[in-house]
Amino acid sequence: MLKAKTALVTGSTSGIGLGIAKSLARQGANIMLNGFGDSEAALAEVRALGVRVSYHGADMSKPAEIEQMMRAAEAELGAVDILVNNAGIQHVAAVEDFPPEKWDAIIAINLSSAFHTTRLALPGMKQRGWGRIINLASVHGLVASAQKSAYVAAKHGLVGFTKSVALETATSPVTVNAICPGWVLTPLVEKQVQARAQADGIDIEEAKRRLLGDKQPSMQFTTPEQLGELAVFLCSGAADNIRGAAFNVDGGWAAQ
Repeated sequence: MLKAKTALVTGSTSGIGLGIAKSLARQGANIMLNGFGDSEAALAEVRALGVRVSYHGADMSKPAEIEQMMRAAEAELGAVDILVNNAGIQHVAAVEDFPPEKWDAIIAINLSSAFHTTRLALPGMKQRGWGRIINLASVHGLVASAQKSAYVAAKHGLVGFTKSVALETATSPVTVNAICPGWVLTPLVEKQVQARAQADGIDIEEAKRRLLGDKQPSMQFTTPEQLGELAVFLCSGAADNIRGAAFNVDGGWAAQ
């Protein structure tokens, strides 16, 4: 379905980003990976799916490095047809205790980076007559939690940005949408589970139950593969007229 297309997925050396990259690769898309994780292992996993794959270690808080990555994707794999803005970081603290540098980093990586990749990818997508921009927001782009002011602000911003760019491209063959996951069992969340197990003196399974029980009524984690399949759907012809949507894949979290 996506043969000869090129997909750039930020923050894709593990977790959700890698899951989405692999789902797109299974449909034939060539992949540009990015992130601070184990790039060699991620490259091997995607390469095994029979597509061309490359990696760029751009720091998503630095606009100049983002520009270098976009140029590298074009030079190595061809122009970017599918842009998945997934890179993100988190810090948890009450607002009066929130370190200003952490706030700045979260806004830069979770929100501003999507602006920079989008402004660079969009002209070419319009020129070639096809494009998909998928922003990985969060259920925290729709509802808030305490102690996560920067993350919630950035993710709400990303949902708003998605809507605005979708309107700007509404009559073009480029669609712009957001995916808003709840709890996904990624390496990052596994660390939170372990920390909770330690803090509460409980086993891992009970820690998972408590984590899900706080927010996610389905009591199930979403998987990176499920998010990847949603991204594939958003790249299909069936999604040609889905524009500015924010798909919450959150086990009922935002329905409460």
